[in-house]
Amino acid sequence: MTDMTSSARPILNRRLAEFGTTIFAEMSALAVKTGAINLGQGFPDTDGPEEIREAAVRALREGRGNQYPPGPGIPELRTAIAAHQLRRYGLSYDPDTEVLVTAGATEAIAAALLALLEPGDEVIAFEPYYDSYAASIAMAGGIRVPVTLRPQSEQGASFRLDLDELRAAVTDRTRLLLINTPHNPTGTVLTRAELTAIAELAVERDLLVVTDEVYEHLVFDDTEHLPLASFPGMRERTVTIGSAGKTFSFTGWKVGWVTGTQKLVTAVRTVKQFLTYVSAGPFQYAVAEALRLPDVYFDTFRADHRRKRDLLGDGLRAAGFEVYQPQGTYFITTDITPLGEKDALAFCRTLPERCGVVAIPNSVFYDDPDAGRSQVRFAFCKKDDVLHEAADRLQRLAA
Repeated sequence: MTDMTSSARPILNRRLAEFGTTIFAEMSALAVKTGAINLGQGFPDTDGPEEIREAAVRALREGRGNQYPPGPGIPELRTAIAAHQLRRYGLSYDPDTEVLVTAGATEAIAAALLALLEPGDEVIAFEPYYDSYAASIAMAGGIRVPVTLRPQSEQGASFRLDLDELRAAVTDRTRLLLINTPHNPTGTVLTRAELTAIAELAVERDLLVVTDEVYEHLVFDDTEHLPLASFPGMRERTVTIGSAGKTFSFTGWKVGWVTGTQKLVTAVRTVKQFLTYVSAGPFQYAVAEALRLPDVYFDTFRADHRRKRDLLGDGLRAAGFEVYQPQGTYFITTDITPLGEKDALAFCRTLPERCGVVAIPNSVFYDDPDAGRSQVRFAFCKKDDVLHEAADRLQRLAA
């Protein structure tokens, strides 16, 4: 038998040669190995509402979803998603033709890019960006074109988009804008003025847009989440991605969705059916109920995470980090330069042993790692006592 590993041709598809084990897997493994507090990977350490868990159990016991659910998702969930978009944002979608349930937002992103890109198409994405963006663009044969979000000049300010840089990045080969707001990892929420400019650019240059809005219910202070599809000329060219995991703290259920015009959703569904086909049958019934929770749930959820943001942010400042105040998501980006450190990747690899805390180096989210060389991301979607302990450990490290 021929040993394929001896072939001159690499085993892994060359489009994915730059992607090895994700930084999340590496850092989570370090957390397990050292017993460190894991503020790296963005998952809560408490479950979501008890009534929603019971809805999943009820569906299991009643035999709903234990076999293949419908390819586009169960009607109850698609109807709930459409009702959520209408109630929250005034966006009207037909649940039968303009809503698609996916295996989390990650599959939605991959399916959308595989559906809408041809090899050689350019995709503009805001860096630092979630690592699946780069991998999905590569799998589709696209060419990623980063536009970098940068901190404002005053200390502690949020990251912002340079609209002139965005316009300059568009070429005749640009097919699609990949937008993320609220933005992971920086916590930036795009403003009405920024979104208006993006919409005008997309219409002017006839660009498709995929917008990742999984943190839509995690915006803080006076910040407002505005779906790009609600802007003039954008509904017909925008694929919007949502997720139950981030809003209801059931990340393991992997229930996401896509909304858009029938033409766009049909394209994404064509790809999705050859990825997972269907998933999360009983959980779909539970998420349908979750989306119908009263406003008090969403208000409390947001206020609780704002408090956690401030708790960890204050601890990080006390430990000597420069903290960029996030407007949304459940991540805080910091700069380690005031600690006398320069290399975020080296810092994060040694941090678990040094003080028992795991974080993520933002440099892995940039095409040019030097752009985020000293940036470190912490997740604050954890119990208060965990955040207090992590802050204490980091302050002892600084001392």
